Amino acid sequence: MKKILLLISIALLMSCNETEIENFDVLIINAKIVDVENNQIIENQFIGINSDTIRMVGKMESKDEYSATELIDAENKFLMPGLWDNHVHFRGGDSLVAENKDFLAMFLSYGITSVRDAGGDITPSLMEWKEQIANKRLAGPTIFTSGPKLDGKRPAWPGSIKVTNKQEINNALDSLEKLHVDYVKMYDGSLTPENYYGIIQEAQKRKLKTTGHMPITANFLKAIDFGLDGAEHMYYPIKACSPLADSLGNLDRGYGIMDELVDSYDENLADSVFNIMSDQKVSITPTLHIMKTLANILDTDHSQDVALKHIGKGIQETYKGRIEGAKRARESGSEMREKVEGLGVKMIKPMQEAGVNILAGSDCGAFNSFIYPGESLHAELEELVNAGLTPQQALKTSMINGPKFFDLENFYGSIEKGKVADLIFLEANPLENIRNTRTVLKTLKNERLF
Repeated sequence: MKKILLLISIALLMSCNETEIENFDVLIINAKIVDVENNQIIENQFIGINSDTIRMVGKMESKDEYSATELIDAENKFLMPGLWDNHVHFRGGDSLVAENKDFLAMFLSYGITSVRDAGGDITPSLMEWKEQIANKRLAGPTIFTSGPKLDGKRPAWPGSIKVTNKQEINNALDSLEKLHVDYVKMYDGSLTPENYYGIIQEAQKRKLKTTGHMPITANFLKAIDFGLDGAEHMYYPIKACSPLADSLGNLDRGYGIMDELVDSYDENLADSVFNIMSDQKVSITPTLHIMKTLANILDTDHSQDVALKHIGKGIQETYKGRIEGAKRARESGSEMREKVEGLGVKMIKPMQEAGVNILAGSDCGAFNSFIYPGESLHAELEELVNAGLTPQQALKTSMINGPKFFDLENFYGSIEKGKVADLIFLEANPLENIRNTRTVLKTLKNERLF
């Protein structure tokens, strides 16, 4: 970047006084700050940034003088912290590495500056991108990753680590720590309840966060007692909210018990479960948009989706699996996915009222049909509002609750001194209408404007 000295007055170029000039790498002027935490717009602001960190925020009426390498005039547009997609996937094997890498630019174009990768099979490439982004050698969102998933003796996904006993739990966690993962993701392909609990307990000793899928025969509240930090998707809270959970869980029917769990959902029991989740700081990533998309996949024409043209042909090919699965479910008469989706939506508002840490996550990536990187996070925010959240509450599930899962809330989620300068410029106010998150004009990440 060519060094340009800009002597500017926040009082709009008033004459210099004799006070010392403060220097910034980036100076943003004429911004309307979206204060999500307090549900308000703060007008006529400037933001001084050094080394990706916000160093000063103030009113344009200030009479002090500042110099900056780069001046950005927000032109009275809305300035908001970057969005977080708290459930994404980079996967599909070596042949799809390049197509996965294309996701990085897509995330930035939609204003997503951080993602939580929930496990895949291209970990070496992902770790390389993560390091390159952190060191400003590659454009993309900050990546938080679980690395490989932990599963049982017959893993459901390639790249997963098999765990069948206590020694293998320790070996698996040793491997994840060597990779410097950010958390541990469990999967229920063939993981037993005993090993699921064992992973949580051992990870607790190592101060590693745990979340993921739960074996359907396991007990959600027991897992919380052992120190579980989160759950992905609504199946597991749904099970905990049924008085039939224990008796149905003992049956060898897998997810075939979901119909009865949904039908026996008890609101009073749910209130108790949600309060426990809140008290124990257990997060939930509902992934409502993918639930709705997959429930309606046979009745929706996605061929004209705007984002589809940005998805590689190899990843598009993986979309066929979900379609074939939906056909088989319809032929069998199963309405399980539709029922889970409907109840999942119903549970969002009481979870919010109980203080549960709800995370916005799209579940985008290969094999998850028509769930597009970037665009699908905005759709998830809209579904959360449709489920009863206010725009402010929905925004918090992304940019505030996401960092909270990692105990990073002191560094993200607002535009104030000391926070990371991941910022997006919007044409319209997202606190008035959640669809206004789609009006992204620019994204500031690693001191680069996209």
